Amino acid sequence: MRRYLFRRLLLLIPTLYFVVSLVFLLIHLIPGDPVDFILGERAMAADRERLTHELKLDQPLWEQHVSFVKELLRGDLGRSLYDHRSVSGLLREKFPATFKLAVAAMFVALAIGIPFGLIAAIWKDGGVDHSAMLFALLGISIPHFYLGPLLILIFSIHFGWFPVAGDEAWLSLVLPAFTLGTALAAILSRMTRAAMLEVMRADYVRTARAKGLSEWRVRLKHAFRSALLPVVTIVGLQFGALLAGTVVTEKIFNWPGIGSLMLGGIERRDYPVVQGCVLTIAFTFIAVNLLTDLFYAWLDPRVKLGRE
Repeated sequence: MRRYLFRRLLLLIPTLYFVVSLVFLLIHLIPGDPVDFILGERAMAADRERLTHELKLDQPLWEQHVSFVKELLRGDLGRSLYDHRSVSGLLREKFPATFKLAVAAMFVALAIGIPFGLIAAIWKDGGVDHSAMLFALLGISIPHFYLGPLLILIFSIHFGWFPVAGDEAWLSLVLPAFTLGTALAAILSRMTRAAMLEVMRADYVRTARAKGLSEWRVRLKHAFRSALLPVVTIVGLQFGALLAGTVVTEKIFNWPGIGSLMLGGIERRDYPVVQGCVLTIAFTFIAVNLLTDLFYAWLDPRVKLGRE
């Protein structure tokens, strides 16, 4: 386990450098000039040159990249080109809201997806199974930008049960979390159903039945735990997707998180802010992926990490 963990941490170095370089390059390929946004297109040429020099945008791209990596190694993500606030400070303000939304969406996905998949597998090819799979199909098919406004129209405006937008109370979290977690719930339900049906045909399950154990004990104690193994992997991988998916959801519900911050940075061509947001999401995804691998090994003792 220790050797595997050490090797994974070593592999993080080139992975993180590749992510940092790719993000830097893509951000600087965004059309538009931040100087035009700050000063306006009618600004004097001298003012434009002065601001371009202050922002170091007159340097070659490779020099800007080297400078960015050096500052990043010191833990400095730079300052916003728009209001000169520390990007690290902005992320500390916004990331907790995004993380809270992603965790809530994950809870919604687990609470809906796994039970639906389990029930569909137990009553295979019945009405319950078809209903659960229909839900899964709808959950995957409906995009966030359509589901979010639809939920607002029904449950906020028509019934008045939940706030329309913002982060004023815990009720404000319900609709954004459901919007963000529905697609993952659909994926988990399909995976749980498929895994359960496969495990139920395994030899050790037939052996448990032959010993006279009740069908419910066989399903829940023996089959269900093994069926969760591939689901755990998907949960870890999809958590990063949830963080990235908050961009659209936060915009719909006016949620004060990284997604709103990043969209504002893109509109203003605020390179440091966009870079900081994307890197924060990427680093979180990599960390969660590593923890998922370790948890999978603990859950399934057949996995020999030291030999991988």
